Amino acid sequence: MLRVFPAFLVLLLATTANAQDWRYEGQGVPIAYFDNGEAQFQFACRGGDLAMGFWVRAPHREVAGASAMNLAITADPSEGTGVSAGGGTRFAQDIPLIHSDGSSMIVRGPVARQWARIAQQARDAIQVAYVRTNKQGKLEVFDSNSFGAKGSSATIKKLLDRCG
Repeated sequence: MLRVFPAFLVLLLATTANAQDWRYEGQGVPIAYFDNGEAQFQFACRGGDLAMGFWVRAPHREVAGASAMNLAITADPSEGTGVSAGGGTRFAQDIPLIHSDGSSMIVRGPVARQWARIAQQARDAIQVAYVRTNKQGKLEVFDSNSFGAKGSSATIKKLLDRCG
């Protein structure tokens, strides 16, 4: 019994650490993804073309009611900042939303490749959010989610090696 408890603790810590890594599935549709429980951020090879997806399980009502929004990504945001109009945040504009079991957005081609490079270069975290500009010109941020960057470089590389 005394040997089982330390083994259980080691297994629990290993599972927690592994849950923070990016995952890769190479069958059928190769996919590199990170799921934080509230949202999933992924890159997939669909029909030979790279696609990037962001899916939120329980979206903000503004997102759930929108037909299109902008998407923002920030690699390694400064403590307490996240997505902002300045700094290192990049945007994909006026992307249609898909509402099915949450809200999601899929971006293909050059923007997906650019975002894959951003995600690969992140060291600690990747912040992704739905955004729009309000009537006063201020950035409104919805469903901002943080994804760990551990393993993103190698995992996304596997996908890009197969998909280009």
